[in-house]
Amino acid sequence: LALAGLLTLLLFINNQWHDAVSGKTFPTINPATGEVICQVAEADEADVEKAVKAARDAFRLGSPWRRMDASHRGLLLNRLANAIERDAAYLATLDNGKPYAVSYTVDIPNVVKCLRYYAGWADKWEGKTIPIDGDYFCYTRHEPIGVCGQIIPWNFPLLMQAWKLGPALATGNTVVMKVAEQTPLTALYVASLIKEVGFPEGVVNILPGMGPSAGAAIARHMDVDKVAFTGSTEVGHLIQQASGSSNLKKVTLELGGKSPNIILSDANMEDAVEQSHFALFFNQGQCCCAGSRTFVQADIYDEFVERSVERAKRRVVGNPFDLKTEQGPQVDQEQFNKILGYVSSGKREGAKLMCGGGVAADRGYFIQPTVFGDVQDNMTIAREEIFGPVMQIFKFKTVEEVLTRANDTKYGLAAAVFTKDIDKANYVSSGLRAGTVWINCYDVFGAQAPFGGYKASGTGRELGEYGLDNYTEVKTVTIKVPQKNS
Repeated sequence: LALAGLLTLLLFINNQWHDAVSGKTFPTINPATGEVICQVAEADEADVEKAVKAARDAFRLGSPWRRMDASHRGLLLNRLANAIERDAAYLATLDNGKPYAVSYTVDIPNVVKCLRYYAGWADKWEGKTIPIDGDYFCYTRHEPIGVCGQIIPWNFPLLMQAWKLGPALATGNTVVMKVAEQTPLTALYVASLIKEVGFPEGVVNILPGMGPSAGAAIARHMDVDKVAFTGSTEVGHLIQQASGSSNLKKVTLELGGKSPNIILSDANMEDAVEQSHFALFFNQGQCCCAGSRTFVQADIYDEFVERSVERAKRRVVGNPFDLKTEQGPQVDQEQFNKILGYVSSGKREGAKLMCGGGVAADRGYFIQPTVFGDVQDNMTIAREEIFGPVMQIFKFKTVEEVLTRANDTKYGLAAAVFTKDIDKANYVSSGLRAGTVWINCYDVFGAQAPFGGYKASGTGRELGEYGLDNYTEVKTVTIKVPQKNS
């Protein structure tokens, strides 16, 4: 990284490093200090054109990638996982600002697990034989869609890259990936590993750049067959519109959330407080599925708020490379200002600020762990995604009431309920309109389990067997035979 300050990092197209066609670069910033780490080539429409051509060439009939055995695709994904595991200490880096210990012990192991999971699927994603009427033999093939545009966010840059690459490559697609301008470093390092382990030219192309230029160019490109996007609901609308006005490319979206976390009065108090703290503050609050509406039953409300404030005050905010640090900086100045604006809104609209609410350091984008009590459903902080370390606690009386209020949102990404009563747990979990419901836990992910949202939180699912559907065309083949034998 010391050397990186003297270098400009380039675009990865066709297994080669390229300057942007325009020659433009942009700085990538260390959010703990506000200082520039290095310059990065800035992709725009001309670079997307080059990358899509490379991906299209790699996908042509008879290419090395199309002729490769499915088992060998799995082998390449396993080799990539091994290389990432080998270089874990280097990849747990500083462009995102999250604590190094979290990146090293949570993000990277889950990246490796995800890639290995999809490596195992590469030669097992099978079609069916179908007994249709008449003298015919009928079967289905699961075929790759083609060139996949993938646009990933900055909050989990390595993990989101793996979630997208794993199923796309296991099923034989080629990829043009636009990585977030806030976090290009890890993605470009993984690009070097993709070349190292032997993926053919053009199979994976990685472009740092801005959403309105590079991202939009991918979304409307006539030779991109599918787009997968993780990010804001607002941009999700734009991507679907771009698909509709171009070639009707397939679209999967994993978007925003305002996830309800419901604490019933019979819950284990100590566990519920700690898990609710984790649900909101993990990753500096920068999680699309954060438990950002904490609903607490009235008879335990005061104790829960008191304990949650005590826990937030104990949260260690500071240098991401200090192993005791629980919370690093927000990703950039824009997010920093936006979150502080929401804190001001909460105070202005009458929520009770219990702790925090201010800046946590002299430099860098650090914000104090913040807790609001007496939050009402119509407040801005109760309706909009803050994406920061700001906990909002609501009071409710009955299960029926809280289910209605929990579902009163345009989002439906995740939810949780804490209770010792299995009947209540089942009742609440079935009544919540969300793609994931956690019971007596939060943010439990596995590469085997699908993730995605209802309503404005997105379309399609990532991870698990369900994630393969997004990258597959199903072809029905019917053959006339002389005589069918059942």
